[in-house]
Amino acid sequence: MNNLFDMTGKVALITGSTKGIGRSIAEEMAKSGARVVISSRKADACEAVANELKADGHEALAIPCHVGRKEDLQNLVDKTLETWGRIDVLVCNAATNPVYGPTSEITDDAWDKIMETNVKGTFWLCNMVMPQMAERGEGAVVLLSSIAGIRGNTVIGTYGVSKAAEAALARNLAVEWGPKGIRVNSIAPGLVKTDFAKALWEDPVRVKQAEDRTPLRRIGEPVDIAGIALFLSTPASAYVTGQVIVADGGETIS
Repeated sequence: MNNLFDMTGKVALITGSTKGIGRSIAEEMAKSGARVVISSRKADACEAVANELKADGHEALAIPCHVGRKEDLQNLVDKTLETWGRIDVLVCNAATNPVYGPTSEITDDAWDKIMETNVKGTFWLCNMVMPQMAERGEGAVVLLSSIAGIRGNTVIGTYGVSKAAEAALARNLAVEWGPKGIRVNSIAPGLVKTDFAKALWEDPVRVKQAEDRTPLRRIGEPVDIAGIALFLSTPASAYVTGQVIVADGGETIS
C-alpha cells in the first residue's frame, strides 16, 4: 500500500455511512486499513453495513445516531472511544433536506431542522471529537458541503445556506485547531448518484441536462467523493487545511 494513503490502525468515524457517499467513504477507508464506525439513524442498517465490512475482513463498529440530537452524538463518540480508545478521522456526512422549493415558502420548522441537522449537529460533533485529537497532536476532519453552498439555487436554497455554513465552519475550525495538528477541510460535491438526489438522476431529461452542462459529461458516483475524503484524511494531504474541494465534474466552471 502507498504510505501516503495508508490508514492502518486509524479509527474513522463517518456519519450517514449506511448508503451513498458516506458508505463509499467507509468502504474505501476500510480498504486502506482503517477501523470504521458506521452510523446512521437506523440500527439495523448500521449493523448490516458493518457486518458486510467485517465479512470482507475489515474492522467495523455499528452505532446508530441522529445527528440532530446532541445526546445521540455524545453516545456515538463515547461508544467509539470505549471500544477503540481514539478517533483519528471524523467525516461529517449526514445531512437532511426536507423541502424543495423557494426559500420564501420554507416554514420555520423546516429551516430549523435543516440548520440543526446540517450545521449545529456538525458543530457539536466536531467539538466532541477534536479535543482528544488535540491531545495526540494530530487528526483529520472532513465536512461534506455542496456546490449548492457556492451558488444560488431556486429550489434547495436553504440547504445551500446550510452547506455554505459548513464550508465556513471548516475554515474556522482549521484556523482554531491547526496549531494542535488537526486539519479540517470540506468537500463540495455536484450531482452524485445517491438516494438523496434520486429525483434528479432518475429523470432521463433532467439527468441528460445535468450531463450536458458538465464538462466530464456524467454525474458523479459516490466513490468519486470517497476518493477525495480518503485523500483529505491521510498523509497525502498533510499540508492541506481549511479548503473546500469542489468535485462536480466541472459543472460550476462550465
